[in-house]
Amino acid sequence: MEKRLIIALALSLLVMLLWSYFMGTKQVQTPTVNENARQETTVAVPGSTQGQDSVPQAQEAKPAASISEQDIKIETPLYEAVFTTRGATIKSFKLKNYKTTMVPGSPSVELINITDNIADSLSFNFTAGDAADRSTILYSPSQDSLTLSEGSAPGDLKFTYTAANGVSIDQTFRFYPDKYTIGSTVAFTNNTGSPVSGNIKASLRNMPVQTKKSYLSLFIGAALRLNGSLEEIKHTKMKEGKTLSGRIDWVAYENDYFIEAIIPDEQKDGSFYGLTTPSGVVSATYISPAITINPSSMASSAYTLYFGPRDKDTLGAAGKNLDSAINFGWFNIIAKPLYLSLRFFNNYVHSFGISILILTILIKIIFWPLTHKSYVSMKEMQKLQPLMAKIREKYKDDREQMQRELMGLYKTYKVNPLGGCLPMLIQIPVFFALYKILSTAIELRQAPFMLWITDLSAPDRLFNFPFTIPFMYPPSGIPVLTLLMGASMFLQQKMTPTTGDPAQAKMMMFMPILFTVMFINAPSGLVLYWLTNNLISIGQQYRITKKSV
Repeated sequence: MEKRLIIALALSLLVMLLWSYFMGTKQVQTPTVNENARQETTVAVPGSTQGQDSVPQAQEAKPAASISEQDIKIETPLYEAVFTTRGATIKSFKLKNYKTTMVPGSPSVELINITDNIADSLSFNFTAGDAADRSTILYSPSQDSLTLSEGSAPGDLKFTYTAANGVSIDQTFRFYPDKYTIGSTVAFTNNTGSPVSGNIKASLRNMPVQTKKSYLSLFIGAALRLNGSLEEIKHTKMKEGKTLSGRIDWVAYENDYFIEAIIPDEQKDGSFYGLTTPSGVVSATYISPAITINPSSMASSAYTLYFGPRDKDTLGAAGKNLDSAINFGWFNIIAKPLYLSLRFFNNYVHSFGISILILTILIKIIFWPLTHKSYVSMKEMQKLQPLMAKIREKYKDDREQMQRELMGLYKTYKVNPLGGCLPMLIQIPVFFALYKILSTAIELRQAPFMLWITDLSAPDRLFNFPFTIPFMYPPSGIPVLTLLMGASMFLQQKMTPTTGDPAQAKMMMFMPILFTVMFINAPSGLVLYWLTNNLISIGQQYRITKKSV
C-alpha cells in the first residue's frame, strides 16, 4: 500500500509537470491589421446614458493636414519610453535594469508588444455611445522630449486636443526619476451648447510576448483588485469579454514577471471590462460611474500608472494594494511565507541560491521529528517482512482476507504502513509552492548562484551544445545539478528499508530515473532545493540506521 501511494504521488507529479510543460507553450501571435483595428471597444455599462450626446469621436474631427504624428521620447534612470501624439498613447516602454537574456549586450525588456498600430497600448476616453476610431486623433504635445536624471525634479508632458465642435481633451503625464509610477490626469471640457453624458474609460492593451515553449505555465492576462480581493483572468478566458463591477482599486495587464497597471486616485465603485480580440490583443479597462458634463464645464479624473517589475517593495510603494498582484495561485498559503522567507534571507546573504539552501534546512528542521518518526516506522516495517511474507503466501488466493490479516499485524505491532510516505507528502506542497515562486517572482529572474548556475529560474546547463536534445528545453547541455539530484535519490532509495515485495522494490529503484527525466527542464533553483533536501534526508537516514544497529 505504501509503495503504491508513493508511485501514485510520483505519477501525479509527472502529470502536473507535463501539463505545465505542454500547456505553457505560447503560440506566435500574428496580428491582423485592418482599417478598424485601432477602434475603441464598445462597453455596455449599467447606468450609462447611451441615448444622449457624447463627446464627438475621431471620425467627426479630422486633424489638420499640416499636423503629422510625432514621437516624444521620455528617459529616466529606470526606463526609456516613447509616447506618440497619435492617440496620446505609449509606443514603447523599455526597462533599463531588466534585460531579455543574460547574454552581454542583450536588449532591455520591452513592455509594449503592440505593433503595426493595431491598438493603443494606453487610452483615456469619455463616451457612452458607439465605438470610436482614435487613429486619426492627433494631439498637440507640450514638449518634444523629456530627460530626467538621478535626483532631478519630476517632469510633465501634456497632450491637448480639441474636436471640431469645441470639446477639448487634456492629458497630463508626470514622470519621476526614481519611480516606475507615472502620474496621469485627463480632463474633458464641454464647450458645446448642450450636456454630454457618459463614462470616463481608462484602458491598457498589450499582446502576449512571442516566446518559445516554456517549462513553466505562466499567467498572462488581466488582473484587478475588486472589493478587496485579487481577481486574475487569463487572456484565453476573455475572448467573449469579461465584465465585473464593484469597488476597484486598480486594473492591470500582467505577464510572467512584469505588470502594467492603472490605479484610480479616487476609489469609487466602477466597472471592469476585459477582452482578448481575435488578433490577440488583451485589453483591461477601468470604467468610472456615469457622469454628465454641462456646457462650459469640465470633468477630470486622476490616475497613477505603473509600468515595471512585479517587485513586492516597488508595487507596495505604488499604493492602493498593488502589491497584492503578487499571487501564487492554489499554493499561495504555502508559497507566500516561503517567498517572504527567501527575501528575508537574501537581505543578509545576498544570494538567492544560498537563501534556498537556508530555507531547505529550515524546512527540514521544522519537520525533523515527523520525518524521524517516518524512518523509524519504515525500519519497524522491515522487521515484519518475514511475517508479512507468510501472510501473503497463506492468503494469496484471498486478497480480502490477506488485507485483514496484514492490518491486524500492523495493529498488533503498532506500525503505520503509510508512515514511510510522510517525507514525500511533506515535500510535494513545498515543491509546487517553490515552483510557483520561481515562475513569478521577479527577484529570482536571472538570479545567479555559482559556477555554471547563472539563472535560478532556468534549467541548469553545463556547456551549450550546438545541437538540440529531444525533450530538453534549449539550450542543450549537461544538466549537472539534475544528475546529482538523481544520484542522491538513488542513494536514498538504496538506504530506505524495503517494505514491499521484490517487484515493488525494483519499481521503486526506477523512481530516481523517472525524477531525473522529470527535472531535466526544471528551474535550477527547484533542483537545488530537491537535491539539498535529499542530502539532508540521507544524513538523517544514516543516523537512524547507525543507532538501530
